[in-house]
Amino acid sequence: MKKFFESFLNVWKIEELKNRILVTLGLLLVYRFGAHVTLPGIDATQLHSLAGQTDKGLGSILDMFTGGAFSKASVFALGIMPYISASIVVQLMGIAIPYLQKLQKDGESGRKKLNQITRWLTIAITLVQGPGYIYNLFRTLPQSAFLLGFDSFAFLFSSVLILTTGTIFAMWLGEKITDKGIGNGISLLIMVGILARLPQALLQEFTSKVTNNNGGPMLLVLEIIVWLLVIIACVLLVMAVRKIPVQYARRTVSGEFEQDGNRQWIPLKLNSAGVMPIIFAQAIMFIPAALANLSKSETSQSIASTFSNMFGLWYCVVFASLIVIFTFFYTAITVPTNKMADDLKRSGGFIPGVKPGVETADFLDRIMSLITFPGALFLALIAVFPAIIVGLGVQQSWAMFYGGTSLIIMVGVAIDTIQQINSYLLNRHYDGLMKSGKNRKAVA
Repeated sequence: MKKFFESFLNVWKIEELKNRILVTLGLLLVYRFGAHVTLPGIDATQLHSLAGQTDKGLGSILDMFTGGAFSKASVFALGIMPYISASIVVQLMGIAIPYLQKLQKDGESGRKKLNQITRWLTIAITLVQGPGYIYNLFRTLPQSAFLLGFDSFAFLFSSVLILTTGTIFAMWLGEKITDKGIGNGISLLIMVGILARLPQALLQEFTSKVTNNNGGPMLLVLEIIVWLLVIIACVLLVMAVRKIPVQYARRTVSGEFEQDGNRQWIPLKLNSAGVMPIIFAQAIMFIPAALANLSKSETSQSIASTFSNMFGLWYCVVFASLIVIFTFFYTAITVPTNKMADDLKRSGGFIPGVKPGVETADFLDRIMSLITFPGALFLALIAVFPAIIVGLGVQQSWAMFYGGTSLIIMVGVAIDTIQQINSYLLNRHYDGLMKSGKNRKAVA
């Protein structure tokens, strides 16, 4: 514990790292402040029915992703989800469209162009989702809640414009955190929104178990223990790696390579895709219910009901299947086994028993597939675990933190951010977090 506090204090001795952390906290504070700013023209005291809409089901997921902004009719009511949806579309289109494939291979310039395409697509998606959100307000809130008049064009136009601007501003905040702060900005915005719901969910569960005598405090303690165990399982999932041995050879005077005793390892993660598969899958799961609600037929309403119940059997089956698919997909585009094999060959490295070049690439691809499959299944199991917990009598708001989108995102983003901070400590100031614990002179 003493070493931990010493390491924490060392964070503030690195000027660049300290500034990045302060920038991150400041921008997150701006985002949280905006989540409480109600759209102009709406009476904030008459939002009870909208809050009731987000108590359970997909509405609670939307409200969680936006940090409560959805139920507050905030300027950030759509949150960062349009950007996530745009990112999914661009990455899926990259499989089929040669131009996007070329951009993916063009390095930094290609990445900038892809980001610009994603931004424009985000605006287009927001312009579609904005009127849908306002229409939901018209259906949910009483007429007296609209200060500019019920169902007026002026309110519709101004609100859609403000919602679009809010999403663009949230996207800008996320990108600035990534560039000027610490951690992945978009993921941090989502994580902060999720954490904002945690105290309320725990308080509701406490009230249910203790105040209402629904199991007593011992049952609540048992639930917290199980919750901590699930967190540990998530950490193990994110951190687990399979190490592939690599032998290096030195180049002789004649230009040939000869084997030396230098051996290193290629760490291949059990879950290389991180939290993105579960975010992508969750974004897709909003679509069936939204489309089905456009029709009043019995079949459409049945589909809407099925995909609105996030604790239902078929919802969990489809959700888990999408997570497995996206895990393989995202791993395939983020772990370039061909490039890894070429880099090894150029540097004189080889995997013992495997020929350099194509065979090495095939070997790495096969290993990635073998370790990604159990990782994807474990990720899917954790994603649907809240449905199991609800079946055991836990309230839905608290069960959301036993896995699913919320817990995976919190753990994944927290570990990624801590690893970035740790890199600064190791490279700039403090090299003893894991071994010696000695300070060293900061690297300029």
